[in-house]
Amino acid sequence: MNLTYKQAIELLTSQGKFYINLGLERIEKILKLLKNPQDKVKIIHIAGTNGKGSVCAILANILKCAGYKTGLYTSPHLVEYTERIKINGEDISKEDFAKYIELVCNLADKNKIELTEFEILTAATFKYFADNKVKYAVIETGMGGRYDATNVCKKPFISIITPISLDHTDRLGDTIEKIAFEKAGIIKPKSIVITEISNKGFKVIKEVAEKQKAKFYVVANYVEMNYKNDTNYAVIQDIKYEFPLLGQYQKGNLSLVIKALEHIKVSKEALKEGLKTVKWGARLEYLKDKNIIIDGAHNPDAAKELKKSLDYYFPKQKRTYIYSTINTKDYKEVARILFNEDDEIYFYEFNHKNAVTYSEYIQNVPFLKNIQKIKYDEINAILNKNGLKIVTGSLYMIGELYKNIN
Repeated sequence: MNLTYKQAIELLTSQGKFYINLGLERIEKILKLLKNPQDKVKIIHIAGTNGKGSVCAILANILKCAGYKTGLYTSPHLVEYTERIKINGEDISKEDFAKYIELVCNLADKNKIELTEFEILTAATFKYFADNKVKYAVIETGMGGRYDATNVCKKPFISIITPISLDHTDRLGDTIEKIAFEKAGIIKPKSIVITEISNKGFKVIKEVAEKQKAKFYVVANYVEMNYKNDTNYAVIQDIKYEFPLLGQYQKGNLSLVIKALEHIKVSKEALKEGLKTVKWGARLEYLKDKNIIIDGAHNPDAAKELKKSLDYYFPKQKRTYIYSTINTKDYKEVARILFNEDDEIYFYEFNHKNAVTYSEYIQNVPFLKNIQKIKYDEINAILNKNGLKIVTGSLYMIGELYKNIN
């Protein structure tokens, strides 16, 4: 039986597969049956709380421009599942997606292996990359690191740990140290490990790296951002590169990428082209013609960075927000950080089992007075208002609205 894309999605999301069950036993079993495709590519593994998706996107695009066949695996998607799996910037086709999902699911059923949705996707991705002989596979962890399904490669080429903050505390621990320990679980013996000295989890990451006898590289922020005449530039070693990803926080992300590239042969021309053409949707994405910012600021640290960026790029513009969140996030603290008294805030109830309702939100965030509920068919009217419009909060919510916004 050859599944259609729609049937593959139905299979992937059926039978209670959409849940989190951290651990490596199941994914290791299925990958062994697939002849361990993860061991046939050079893996660059990225973990962290904030910024890991941007690091993945920037690094993969530069490697592609340098002529390397490059795989990219990220999550979640915004509109289509195929966005999660790319080779040289191109999404996996719907036909190939269906083929690899069917392959993994049939093999799992035959061998009585109960896989989660993320485990199925991860196994399918490694097999797809190996079959297509990618040189480098840039892999973003789903949650944590130590017991994340992506953490099956025995010898990653490079491991990068981006800034750590309190997130997924119900599963990863309620302190920075506990979360850092889980993220640092991607560090393997004698591997290359890169992190920033400003990382809140630096001490724990360093201890794990030393215990694993890893080659530990620490970067300070040596990249500057220059926004001039509506164009954003990254300044690296006094050379100015056009760089479309807004956000002062990209200085840290780009510093990690540049350090990683010291271990890979990349020309200055490839670096220039890779930085100029990189795209990463819904992360401080600016639609200039509509004066709309789209950003998945889902936790307090991400909200701080969004607020800092809005103040920097759009200091004098009136702000109108479309916002929503899920109940596992510290949305009360996000509200304290992000919203000003004179902002207009519209709360959108989106379709997700963990979505916070409007009544629940105003009950838990009573200090917000300038907020009202909005329906789907009212979205366009809000986005046509004067001033800067910001669609932010849960990436699941953004995904629901993304096609219409764009």
